Amino acid sequence: MNNPSRSDRSPSGPEGRAALEQFQLSPDLFHLNHGSYGAVPKLVRDEQDRWRAHIESNPTGFFRDELPTELRRLAGVAAERFGGRAEDWVFCENATAAVNSVLSSFGLPEGDEIVTTSHVYGAVLKAMRIWAQRFGAKVVVAQVPVIVGSEEQVVQAIAESFSDRTKLLIVDHITSATAIVFPVCEIVNAAHARGIAVLVDGAHAPGHLPLNVEAIDADWYTGNAHKWLFAPRGCGLLWTAPKRQAQTLPVVLSHGAPDGYTRAFDWIGTRDATAWLSFEAAVCFHDALGGESLMARNRKLAADAGEMLAQRLGMQITAPASMRGAMTCLTQRPSSLDAAHAAALIHRLRECCSAVLPVYVFEDALCFRISAQIYNELADYESLANAFPVALQQEIGF
Repeated sequence: MNNPSRSDRSPSGPEGRAALEQFQLSPDLFHLNHGSYGAVPKLVRDEQDRWRAHIESNPTGFFRDELPTELRRLAGVAAERFGGRAEDWVFCENATAAVNSVLSSFGLPEGDEIVTTSHVYGAVLKAMRIWAQRFGAKVVVAQVPVIVGSEEQVVQAIAESFSDRTKLLIVDHITSATAIVFPVCEIVNAAHARGIAVLVDGAHAPGHLPLNVEAIDADWYTGNAHKWLFAPRGCGLLWTAPKRQAQTLPVVLSHGAPDGYTRAFDWIGTRDATAWLSFEAAVCFHDALGGESLMARNRKLAADAGEMLAQRLGMQITAPASMRGAMTCLTQRPSSLDAAHAAALIHRLRECCSAVLPVYVFEDALCFRISAQIYNELADYESLANAFPVALQQEIGF
């Protein structure tokens, strides 16, 4: 059965809250946190359900005969979308799994260094430290300010952290905590000039901004399709440069491991592969909503909302508009603050204005991050602007 669940229907509908009809999201909430967990459209959910039903009709035949071919076909869809060749792309559960696979495969002699930045995703930093400890290596964290003024500032901070012992750089494409789009092409060039391999963690990038992995020219690039590209959760991707594929294996080694890069990742045992099998449906949904025009629409909405919130709340945005995408992070440094207050604010904001968004402490600053997606409109963020000062005063007392 070739591609049994591909739908002829195309998503359609208005922008803003009226677009919620295409999702299962509650209309009683303002969903301002698309960046963390995404939102699966009904059409893509239906695609996944059809795959599940098809698999259950003949599990043996599916895993033996269909899955290997289908995964390679879908890798071709990823290549068409993001650059490279089908044989350069593999699926994984998420970007964190891909990062761990690269770290486990890379290996580091004792005393060598892995460099990252102070904006690195927390789970990735923890993984780096554990793998470095196993190898006897060292993790070096380049200090990038919470609020950055230019791309050059980021590149310089990273380059100044390199040493003769640096062998690997792991850098975010779009930072999670601060919603900054890092200049990854320039960063990769600076690292390669020193003979340093680079893994770009693009967890937020697919569907968020135009992406061409060959132009970035890193050694590895990983991203999640389940955030901004509307795939079901558990649909991550890893692109590996041809020169690095022989050394790159998944953390979990199974029957495919001796057979090279794609075979190793395509088969690591029995699993629910329906999130991956729904990847093409997610791509089609994203395209039907406009593709690059959707990304531009979301980027403008995040910028407009961010500027309005900064002015209304007296907060600062973490980067200039040229270094932001469909997320904006706002920050301030109050005199009394801790993580418990931030966690309480999340619940208070939901009570006050039904807003769902992350609030947290990052480098002694109170931060919150907004996302902009097809189902958002400026009124969502105006409700947040009205409620935030009240919630802050109630929870922190200033």
